[in-house]
Amino acid sequence: MHPSVHSVRAEYRTDSPFTGTSRPRLSWKTETTARGWTQAGADIEWRRGEAAAVARVEGPESVFVEWPFESLLPRERGSLRVRVHGADGQASDWSTPLEIRAGFLAEGEWRAKFLTVPEPADIGQPVLLRREFEVRQGLQAATLYSTARGLFQVEIGGVAVDDERFKPGWTAYKSRLVHETNDVTALLTVGPNAMGAALAGGWYTEGFGFHGEAKPFYGKYPSFAAQLVLEYDDGATEVIATGDGGWRATADGPVTASGIYAGEDYDARRAMPGWSTPGFDDSAFASAAWLDARTDTAKAITPVPRTAPPVRATKELPVAEVITTPSGRTVLDFGQNLVGHLRIRVSGREGDTVVLRHAEVLEHGELGVRPLRHAKATDRYTLAGNGVETWEPAFTFHGFRYAEIQGWPGEFDPADVTAVVVHSDMDRTGWFDSSHPQLNRLHENVVWGMRGNFLSIPTDCPQRDERLGWTGDIQVFTPTASYLFDADGFLASWLEDLALEQEAIGGVPFIVPSVLEWAKTPAAAWADAAAVVPSVLFERYADRGVLERQYPSMKGWVDQVAALAGERRLWEGGFQFGDWLDPNAPPDEPGQAKTDHDIVASAYLFRSARLVTAAARLLGLDEDAKRYEAYAEEVRAAWLREYVTPAGRIVSDAQTAYALAIMFELATEPELLARLGERLAALVAKADHRIGTGFVGTPLIQDALVRTGHAATARALLLQTGVPSWLYPVTMGATTIWERWDSMLEDGTINPGQMTSFNHYAFGAIADWMHRTLAGLAPLEPGYRRMLVAPVPLAGIDWAATEHETPYGRATVRWEAGDGVLAVRVTVPPNTSARVVLPGREPEEVGSGEHAWTVADPR
Repeated sequence: MHPSVHSVRAEYRTDSPFTGTSRPRLSWKTETTARGWTQAGADIEWRRGEAAAVARVEGPESVFVEWPFESLLPRERGSLRVRVHGADGQASDWSTPLEIRAGFLAEGEWRAKFLTVPEPADIGQPVLLRREFEVRQGLQAATLYSTARGLFQVEIGGVAVDDERFKPGWTAYKSRLVHETNDVTALLTVGPNAMGAALAGGWYTEGFGFHGEAKPFYGKYPSFAAQLVLEYDDGATEVIATGDGGWRATADGPVTASGIYAGEDYDARRAMPGWSTPGFDDSAFASAAWLDARTDTAKAITPVPRTAPPVRATKELPVAEVITTPSGRTVLDFGQNLVGHLRIRVSGREGDTVVLRHAEVLEHGELGVRPLRHAKATDRYTLAGNGVETWEPAFTFHGFRYAEIQGWPGEFDPADVTAVVVHSDMDRTGWFDSSHPQLNRLHENVVWGMRGNFLSIPTDCPQRDERLGWTGDIQVFTPTASYLFDADGFLASWLEDLALEQEAIGGVPFIVPSVLEWAKTPAAAWADAAAVVPSVLFERYADRGVLERQYPSMKGWVDQVAALAGERRLWEGGFQFGDWLDPNAPPDEPGQAKTDHDIVASAYLFRSARLVTAAARLLGLDEDAKRYEAYAEEVRAAWLREYVTPAGRIVSDAQTAYALAIMFELATEPELLARLGERLAALVAKADHRIGTGFVGTPLIQDALVRTGHAATARALLLQTGVPSWLYPVTMGATTIWERWDSMLEDGTINPGQMTSFNHYAFGAIADWMHRTLAGLAPLEPGYRRMLVAPVPLAGIDWAATEHETPYGRATVRWEAGDGVLAVRVTVPPNTSARVVLPGREPEEVGSGEHAWTVADPR
């Protein structure tokens, strides 16, 4: 069969033809039944109207191939096709054309001003803005560029311009704001038209902080900016922009209050039908409350195009059970802890108000709201009383499995309430399955945890008065995230904000975007995200561009810590999170871990220095590579000298300390490595095979055990169901990963600590080990161009399988053990190869195609 080309893409986004760069990198995948197929070259055709250009790319590259044509101009559009040539001499047909459109503005072309509600207004007051305009004959194209300091949606002629939520998302607002780009040609008609924007404060006006001391960080009022570019067939261009006059605003719309943490209030009696259609000013719904919009005088920055995937509603869940609590309240159980909101269908009298309260768990039969702290997580809908009314909030989200319904008029029908799942709309790319139902539920919990916490930024939790971009959480979770979903564009965008915040404050903060004044102290394993996350994105996606862009940030972080470490080459003293949430830490002192903070800090200094070394070498920065490599070796020597005895004991005799030494390759001498592994296994066994690690050690411990020959210990640790363990929450009915190993105690009581969450993905980093080691699929070269197939079958598991949509295509591994035989089946995508390491066989290199082996069962 001739090869065929599919999945052609430009840069990161696959959901929109608009690209945010003038030279988008190109990727494609090849499908063929030919075994061992490799690409010898490719033809790329770029067509604009009747004009076409073809560029030839020699060699096997098909991921992030540099744009081979002239740079795109603003609003330029065309179609791109790819044809590949195999090393076997076979050529494919041309791929299906991919539409590409330049979604950016020219330098200096942004002229829109930010508009907001006329004063006086409450902080964060939701706003409606509108403007009428004329479109003449001969319109060829209409492109809308829009953004907000806050959250917004645009309607033209009463129709939303897209299905995205929480636009423009949360970025480092003081340094970077993104704009949306929409083709709105089909929404316009010759003659009068109208554009409206619904606006709420969102993260821009939200109060951040803990213990009831939250306060706004960015600004008091949300504001909106947009420009609509109309292109006519006579060559003329007209721009309609905010700030050019004619814009009206009101704070008297139906959304009366809105907050990320508080929830949303909607009064349907205040609805204004037709507010975004022409002629509204003459309707009965127009009122004196519509005044000239006010220009927001807060310092504005020019927005840049979106590169990350947008937030969308991706799934809907029905009510699984209606519960009457011991106190007589009505609570709905959706069977799954999720992030999003409720959509209700209700009828009643004018003025009836339905109250929706959200929580993740029940405690002794009632809604468990204590973990929400100061987040009210409550939505209110006041009926207009005009028949069946359907509503869902637009500018808030909640983390919940349960929802309490108050004030429902008439008889309640659970079919009238639906849970809408909302998150950044990334393509799913990774799956795991096995013969062990509890492991499968654990993996599904990891997937749901990622869905809930990848909402515009990678958050720590989605439900309480926090929901912040904690760097430590994503540092440990990025390998798992990069397997489960196509998270490259999402995390690359977030890393831009990390670098900007780092530049602004002189170091990497705990959270990005940085909104807490006290969260700017350097902290190991948290700020190390600056070096770790871009390195993982290169490893998993072959995204060299993110390494190039982030290299100054990576280097700056290591330089900052090196200055703190001084001549001893050890980062000692000062504030650290350490092995956060070690299971032995007291409920209200989660940083009191068994592993000393200094051991963790200096181990991470070594790791990040090595990552900078690797990045420098890849980027051709040889002097940097030599310098950071030498520095890393000095840190290694200091760490071993200070913390490890000749007998192979570490000063902190704890699971995390040994896992760090083994997996960060601080210890490389075989005899020492063996002793460290033996001690780690002994510690796990001594703890009755219960987990003894926090955020730092948890992603490492299973690999450390297997690497040092203790797979049986890793198996016992993995399958443990007592507390603390990965499977204990599964036995307690968890459907997401918990923040603490015992967020819910065995008697059904919520952990007494003031900080606990039932949707916190950090401990879900175990899924990466399940993919790479238990099922046996890992990257050997960037982007899985060469992969490692080396499953480690464990007793108690009869079979395991994983699939991953790599940048080159779908890879699969499945093993099944029984009757003394281990059968392994593997799919290697075209243009890649695999190193296969199976028990009792010499390692083998194979090319693309389907492969199968049978060996003796090693269990």
